[in-house]
Amino acid sequence: MESNQKTYTTFPPEVASVAAARRFVGETLRGWGVDDVDDAMLLTSELVTNAIVHAGTEVVVVCELIGGQVRVEVHDRHQARRVPVPGDQVSGRGLLFPETLATSWGVTYGSGGKHVWFTVPGTGAAEQTPPPMPAEELVTAPQAARPTVDQLAQRAAQAAQDAMGADCVYVLLADDDAELSLRATAGVRPEGAALEIGLEGAPVGGRGVYADLGGSPYNLPALQAAGIRSLVTAPFTVDGRAIGLLIAASRDAGHFTEDDVERLQRIADRQAPSLERARLMELERARRGWLGFLAEASSMLAGTLDQQMTMALVTQLIVPRLATWAAVFTVRETGLALPAYAWHADETMVADLRTLLDLLPPAPPPAEPGPWEGFTPAPSGDLPPTAHRVTGDVAHVFPLLARGRSIGTLVVGGPKGARFTRDALELTEDLAGRAALAIDNARLYEEQAAMSRTLQRSLLPPGIPTIPNLDVAVVYDPAGEHSEVGGDFYDVFNVGTRWRFAIGDVCGTGPEAAAVTGLARQGLRILGREGHSIPEVLERLNALILEEATRAPFLTLLHGELEPLGDGRFRVTYATAGHPPPLFLNPSGIVKGEDHSDLMLGVFPEATFEVKTTILKPGHVLLGFTDGVTERRNGDRLLGDDGGLERILASCVDLNAGAVAAKVMRAVRGFSPEPSHDDTALIVLRVEE
Repeated sequence: MESNQKTYTTFPPEVASVAAARRFVGETLRGWGVDDVDDAMLLTSELVTNAIVHAGTEVVVVCELIGGQVRVEVHDRHQARRVPVPGDQVSGRGLLFPETLATSWGVTYGSGGKHVWFTVPGTGAAEQTPPPMPAEELVTAPQAARPTVDQLAQRAAQAAQDAMGADCVYVLLADDDAELSLRATAGVRPEGAALEIGLEGAPVGGRGVYADLGGSPYNLPALQAAGIRSLVTAPFTVDGRAIGLLIAASRDAGHFTEDDVERLQRIADRQAPSLERARLMELERARRGWLGFLAEASSMLAGTLDQQMTMALVTQLIVPRLATWAAVFTVRETGLALPAYAWHADETMVADLRTLLDLLPPAPPPAEPGPWEGFTPAPSGDLPPTAHRVTGDVAHVFPLLARGRSIGTLVVGGPKGARFTRDALELTEDLAGRAALAIDNARLYEEQAAMSRTLQRSLLPPGIPTIPNLDVAVVYDPAGEHSEVGGDFYDVFNVGTRWRFAIGDVCGTGPEAAAVTGLARQGLRILGREGHSIPEVLERLNALILEEATRAPFLTLLHGELEPLGDGRFRVTYATAGHPPPLFLNPSGIVKGEDHSDLMLGVFPEATFEVKTTILKPGHVLLGFTDGVTERRNGDRLLGDDGGLERILASCVDLNAGAVAAKVMRAVRGFSPEPSHDDTALIVLRVEE
């Protein structure tokens, strides 16, 4: 194995890059023989997150093994952006993790950007070649890796059996809840499963000899069923604190004496310090692993604003890491929590679990975390045949609290007899808090998006009227995620025997733009049907917008009138207020248009508007559009540069209005691979032949 190795890869500035960078560092270091990669992966996750959030550029992750040290660098392309420092109140955690976990770290600035780096020990990797040693000091065997808790426990069990002449020795260690768990055995272990049950609830600090199990604090029937007739116990003690229990067992009654207690205690005392060190390291590795898990879970939850997807992520993050199954309940208008999503480690059980949850009576969400007894007694109704596989499960419930109110409940469960450790429950509670905010954010976004869509629909005409001898097509394509109301609009309506059309663009988005859009569209209809001419309509609409003072943004507008001439032709009278003038296409493929436009609405009270008139003959096309078409950008080029839209329209000869609109929109969308940042609206009027 080489002692010096180096590799790198580049990640785009998006949320998914955080998990991808973690995997890259973990897989690379394991491939180089590094045993403990948790710290490096967690630190990489933090630094890549900082780079994406604060720099917003692509990120290059460099992974290097120098002797026995791992060095990771995270490069971004934005030199001017400040690196968040520990304790930074604006940037949150900042570089607190590198300060805590790394052996060294720092920031290096260069001409093309900056990089943040850290080093951690490369445990298990090849060390730098040491200077030659005298022949008599050479060690032929490689240094063994640091033993695990279970390996040390097995050594302790074997040492005790050899010293005590016991049929069986058991090593039990306490977790953070002071609950004992069997970590190792040595010797004969008849019916071991029964013996494990018999040791449930054993006192952590118990010490003594039980010649015939009389007076023993253990479950006698279970021990006797395992063939055990006498015991001697001694606690593992560190700094006066019991961390576990060493038990020597025999099939013979009276096998042990008081001297055996002291002998077993000496063995326990010798093994206790190394067991405790290994146990603490195991807990620390687990803690760091959980920190990495929470960091990745937070990134995943922040990566979606779909409420159902967020709930699915929550349950699938928990199962099977923390529980066998998980379910999310959401609070409805009644204030009661009803099941919304469920997941089980055994996918064949998901449908049955959901059926059981649906049979539960609605209940208010709990105020505090605690045991859940939703399946006690079992739900009534038509139970699935395999319901017994779930109804006896152990479960815990966690309220989902966001912004000071309850939005639901998270329930996690495991098979009967399973025990959730304190660490697992605390981690689940932490995850429940993050999940609640993510679910609530998704809910708020969906509500805002639905409200915006509803409002946007109300600002557009309910339908396009049928006009004899005229083919009409309209397109409205809002930009972005539909979370805000756009500023573009169109309308076609009749005024007696004539027809009016309009296409406009309000500066900005959101409520202010919506107010002007609604005012303009309704004002156009009311003023037109009262008999006002095109210039009068624009002048009065200008005055209405100015009355809104600074609350209203300005408006560009193309407004015109179509008058049937009775011979298949239409007279078109129109005016433009700061809006791109319409384009006209004739059957010969010639496109014409005006360059001049009058002042936009809502800026100058003295604005006047010039009317232009033209005749549309059969086969002629009028195209009205907003600047989302001509200002579609690809690098430094705009679609409207050098007559780009005119060339597109010239290729639409003999196409009906719908086909013209579709061809223009295909050109707009295909002009750049980037999503559009501006709304787009089209109105196509074609005289039928």
